[in-house]
Amino acid sequence: MATDITVRGSYSAFEPPERGTVHATIAYEGAAMEPVYGRVARDLESVKASITPLKSGNEGPVTWWSAEQLRTWSNRPWNNEGKQLPMVHHASVAIEVKFHDFAALSRWAGEHIANTEGFRVSRVEWALTVDRREALLKEVRTRAVQDAVRRAQQYADALGLGEIRPVAIADAGMLGAQLDPHGGQSPAYMRAAAMGGGAEVALVPEHIEVAVAVDARFVVGDA
Repeated sequence: MATDITVRGSYSAFEPPERGTVHATIAYEGAAMEPVYGRVARDLESVKASITPLKSGNEGPVTWWSAEQLRTWSNRPWNNEGKQLPMVHHASVAIEVKFHDFAALSRWAGEHIANTEGFRVSRVEWALTVDRREALLKEVRTRAVQDAVRRAQQYADALGLGEIRPVAIADAGMLGAQLDPHGGQSPAYMRAAAMGGGAEVALVPEHIEVAVAVDARFVVGDA
């Protein structure tokens, strides 16, 4: 009689990041819209001017950057006594700058944090290049399948059943809802880290984990 064996195989690899994307905003608020808007616009031009020399051909430390449309809005806040206060006007713009040179990233962000009052960094997103990510994912998937085979064969050996034969393999959780008690595991490619203030921001990017889990079903014994 044939015996079914269903297992989950997994594997994780860790790689140093190849790209770091700074997510930042320039924002001000005040009693009148025109000066608030003007401050954001001037600081945005200053930030753009600082990026231009860093994105020089293929050798510069910046590989890509973007700035969203400058946004404005107004509101009348309330104080803790329930009294509505005078109108406050706001203006902001979001900026993303991708670096392959992390020392240059640290210097650029630190200089603007120290010298541009409305400049704030929300996070730095660390990532692999597309080519490296795909190559690593292929390796990790292969190792996850190999892990599933080892697990299934160990169960078969413990029962003295002989050599296993594959029947089905799928991403974690796709062989049936009952096989996924702890939730599926999808590949992970990047990390994000918050940044503090300071003229020189020291950044030590963490390695990126690429993890894959697969479900596999095997059969052993006579059909």
